[in-house]
Amino acid sequence: MQTEIFFHLKALQHLMSSYTAYPRGKSVFKNYKALDFDYVPKDLPHRDMQQKRLFTIFGPIVDSNVSQNAFITGPTGTGKTVLSKKFCMDFQDFARKGGKNVQFVLVNCRQRNTENAVMLRVLTNFKPFFPDRGFSINEMMESLRKELEKEKAHLIVVLDEVDVLLKKTKSSDIIYHFSRFNEEGIEAKKLLSLILISQKNVLEMLDSPSLSTFKRGNIVRLDKYLRDELLAILEQRIELAFHPDAVDLGVSDLIADIASELGDARYAIELLEKAGMLADEKKEGLVTPEHTRAAKAEIYSTVTESKLSDLDKNRKLILIAISRSLRKKAYTTTGDAEKMYALICEEFQEKKLGHTQFWKYLKELDNVGIIQAKKSSKGLVGTTTLISLPDIPAKVLEEKLVDMI
Repeated sequence: MQTEIFFHLKALQHLMSSYTAYPRGKSVFKNYKALDFDYVPKDLPHRDMQQKRLFTIFGPIVDSNVSQNAFITGPTGTGKTVLSKKFCMDFQDFARKGGKNVQFVLVNCRQRNTENAVMLRVLTNFKPFFPDRGFSINEMMESLRKELEKEKAHLIVVLDEVDVLLKKTKSSDIIYHFSRFNEEGIEAKKLLSLILISQKNVLEMLDSPSLSTFKRGNIVRLDKYLRDELLAILEQRIELAFHPDAVDLGVSDLIADIASELGDARYAIELLEKAGMLADEKKEGLVTPEHTRAAKAEIYSTVTESKLSDLDKNRKLILIAISRSLRKKAYTTTGDAEKMYALICEEFQEKKLGHTQFWKYLKELDNVGIIQAKKSSKGLVGTTTLISLPDIPAKVLEEKLVDMI
């Protein structure tokens, strides 16, 4: 026993000596949290219109004691989650000034992908020690109702990445339960409102009873960020996260150029964070464009992999076809990609999609930034769509997808 303790102590001493041999020095960061994906800044650059739209939709909660719902949609990295958090925080303050107790809870449906898990997350916002099993959805709903009545509160439930939940459960019952949560009648109590967030049009995934309760006009769409919009976001985060003069003037411009291909603010912020880490690692005290280029080389594959893991088999097969079509050229046409897709389906013994569905999936892949589609120039006969891969070599993408399948 003593011998074992001795070796543990020696190992610990070696670890500590190794750590002290590489002192970090002064970091370029002053507030690392400002680069976290969950961080909510005081202002959201270029999302004022969407914020106002949400206030218009949910204002009647305070003015007229009614319930509302909304659907926030847009590609990856367009600020859907941070917009919902910022809105709920600001609306909570607005309601309080109007004498209304509004609370909110955000549920990530990728992490909590069953109806019971969603309900448990909502309930523990009020009852932290509520049992994690032994209660039906109806019983949990009733318990939630009692809590809201006791606190005289109106709850906004935000279901982020709700398409994952709907796909996993193959049911939209939870949406129906939330939509029908409020009492009926002249003196009905309106206790709950709902925000759904997804890249996909989840309204198409709802059954008729659930869809009938959802106001389909309350849709807030977020487009990909433009280059100058990304620049504004980066400059804000640099000011919040880094010491003064710790970031070279050219860094934000370079990152905005790189990330504008995807219109993805998450990617831009991650590049900024990684560039700062590389500057710290080299103890250089200044984040430079060279750190930025090195950061892109490390990040691009992991960003793409996270997007690929969410795709079903048909979308992966379409991407394999595009990758194979692009092995020796910069662009392929939709026609050539579809022909290659037919061959890929034969190779994988999978029934191929029809042209309309194929085209729909192409647009989805373009929206999430895995491929880039644009109209052909005048040099080509007729008008067609050209497809490229903006952020990963074709050979690498094909290999990753084949491994996943």
